Order: sequence, then structure tokens, then C-alpha cells
Amino acid sequence: MPKSLADGRIKVVALSTIPADPFAPTVTELTAGVDISCRILSSDYTLGPTDSDKIAEKELCKEGNANALGPSNYTAAVTPFRYFDDTTKQADPIEDAVFELLKEKGTTVYLYERQSAKKSTEPFAAGDEVEGYEVTTDNPQKPSDMGGYIKRRVPMEVQTAWLNGKVKAAGGA
Repeated sequence: MPKSLADGRIKVVALSTIPADPFAPTVTELTAGVDISCRILSSDYTLGPTDSDKIAEKELCKEGNANALGPSNYTAAVTPFRYFDDTTKQADPIEDAVFELLKEKGTTVYLYERQSAKKSTEPFAAGDEVEGYEVTTDNPQKPSDMGGYIKRRVPMEVQTAWLNGKVKAAGGA
């Protein structure tokens, strides 16, 4: 089996409502979300587990440290590009949808990520491996380097995660 480069093969959608089965969202539920894959900066995208908390609970007879794994931890942040109308020079309500969805502190969003040999532009299909995250947005931040495209980094706090999920068919079977 060949390996696959990750470049251009991460698909992320943002949902405003939680799927009926968060571990197994349907194609229909994922397709109803906003595909943010081509609207966010790749270089600082973070979404996923980090090291769990450690609990020092070793037995008296053990030599050295022997930690137990405690609560799971996660990290999440995206940097949406901003999109403006050519005529009015105001935010375009359709093209700027990702920033509009994430711009208010305290907004709850459900992010689903597929990372596979499929290109990020390919639609979800039954059987695709996905990870889901319930996140709460923080205030969008201006980048320290104001060069390049206009964009804002949106830090997020992961509330719940559904790892190692699989997409169900559109009908849910």
C-alpha cells in the first residue's frame, strides 16, 4: 500500500448543529456544513489531541516514575481568510462565511476533519474516517505580521471530541 502526502488532503467542515450520532455523522449532515478547507490558512491550522494530563499514581513497589494517564487534552485554532465584495469593498456575506461563522467569542461549532488519501475537495462518502470536535470560539486575533492576505486567527477550546469515527451513508445506514 502506498503512503499519501498530507498536502491538500485534509477536509474540514464546520457544523452549527451536532450530528445525531457524533461518532458516525451522515454524508447529509456533513454536506450541510460549511466546508472550510479552502478558506483557512494551512501553516497554523491546529485541531486534535495533545498530551493527556499525567497523574502520579505509582505503586510503592515501583522504581522511578510511573504516571497514569488522566483527562484528555485538545488544541484547536484556525485562521480564516477574509473575503470582500469587489464593488462595495465590504465583507462578502457568502464568500466570507467562514469568518462570519467563527467571529463571535463563545460560539459553539462542530468541526469534522477527514485526513486521508482523498483530496480535500472530494466529497464525504460512507466509510470515510473522521474526527469530530465540539469547539467554542475565542475572539479573532490580528496576525502579528500584517502582510499577505487579510485574515484573523481564531483560537478555540475543545469541549468534546469524537475520535476514530466513520461517516454513514446519506440515509444513515
